[in-house]
Amino acid sequence: MIQQANPGAGYLELKPEIDAAVARALSSGWYILGGEGRAFEAEFAAWLGTTHAIGCGNGTDALVLALRALGVGPGQSVVTVSHTAVATVAAIEMAGATPVLIDIDPVHYTMDPGELAEVLANPPSGLAPIGAIIAVHLYGQACDMPAISALAARYGIPVIEDCSQAHGATLGGRKLGTLTAISCFSLYPTKNLGALGDGGVVATSDAVLAEKVAALRQYGWKTHYISEFEGVNSRLDEIQAAILRVKLTHLDAHNARRQHIARQYDTALAGGLIRPPALRAGAEHVFHQYVVRVTGRAELQARLRAAGIATGIHYPVPVHLQPAYAGRVAMGPAACAETARAASEVMSLPMYPQLTDAQVEQVCEGLVACLSPAV
Repeated sequence: MIQQANPGAGYLELKPEIDAAVARALSSGWYILGGEGRAFEAEFAAWLGTTHAIGCGNGTDALVLALRALGVGPGQSVVTVSHTAVATVAAIEMAGATPVLIDIDPVHYTMDPGELAEVLANPPSGLAPIGAIIAVHLYGQACDMPAISALAARYGIPVIEDCSQAHGATLGGRKLGTLTAISCFSLYPTKNLGALGDGGVVATSDAVLAEKVAALRQYGWKTHYISEFEGVNSRLDEIQAAILRVKLTHLDAHNARRQHIARQYDTALAGGLIRPPALRAGAEHVFHQYVVRVTGRAELQARLRAAGIATGIHYPVPVHLQPAYAGRVAMGPAACAETARAASEVMSLPMYPQLTDAQVEQVCEGLVACLSPAV
């Protein structure tokens, strides 16, 4: 069976380098906030094009730290989308703020600037003041940042880029994560840049924000053992940092391989019943996921499974319809209708850099064989 995602293959490909890095970290005798972490932060910031990168425990914590560094918390609302990993919304509530979920555009599956404009101009009744916008770059491609940033600037609201699925993607020639004052990345094992455990990073070129995030991630300490303000314990450990240093050196090549695989899939789908993913003008997609949209999804998944091809659904139930949030989260005027439609039809094909040419060909052949007017 060709897996839809396979982080183990990423380890095996780089096993000698990763094993040496882990041994180096273990031999150092320093396992939290040491030399490996500092080196990774510097290398990631240089690769991204920011002046600061602050490692933390996971991508959810990265969003919480960014919100808190901006002063966003209780008594404020944060606008984001429902078509995202639940972590985005969980982070808003962890920071003490109130999520407001708006709809996506039906082509790129990212935040609809039109509805954002409506919500900013006429917030839902009883809503706490809007303190931030989290713009989620989904599946490896940018949201409409020029429109979102222009609206945010008009109302004086900061924007956090959630780049958890977009390591290395660009818009207008600039890497995502450098388009606003602060951005967040998950380093979960299946991400384009993934640890072999949990990890996250906050990036910024604002020295004041960087200092605040660095203190927040360790109890609010600026001086050891002295909390200047209430912080948390969310630190990227040395072993994961050492692994990430190895994987960062291969990230651009791995993204190029994802793009090559995507082009093969595009060719296999050409002229058929399923459109390849839409590419935003001026954007470079790094295909964290290769997501198609299809009616009769369950039948097609079953047929592909029978052909030895696994698929995924990102995401099967929108956040606003999940039991923890249904009926209690504020939404925009569209009530996330397009989000719900997309959730019933999106499907992710196998996508990771270690897919062999033979496996990619098998997926393409399976798609051609399975796609018929009956599907």
